Amino acid sequence: MSFVKVNISEEIEKEKCSSPKFKKVWDESREEYRLIEEMIRLRKQEKITQSRLSELTGNKQQVISRIEKKENSPSLRIFCNLLNALGYELQIVKK
Repeated sequence: MSFVKVNISEEIEKEKCSSPKFKKVWDESREEYRLIEEMIRLRKQEKITQSRLSELTGNKQQVISRIEKKENSPSLRIFCNLLNALGYELQIVKK
């Protein structure tokens, strides 16, 4: 059995062009992932481990790990709580 090489970026672009619903969901997920990546960067910058962050927030370390692996989407309350424990806050600014 032979394997077919697939360019995932091209496949995503094709799907975005053919399905407005897929494009909307994809685009919305990019912003969520960007925010999570920024939180991870801040946690590492502050030299705080997931275990320490769990102690500071009262969340289990596994919950933080799943958020950082993008296996679970945090609620806004949990996300803000994590940022607060890192010494940061979420702000809304006009584009």
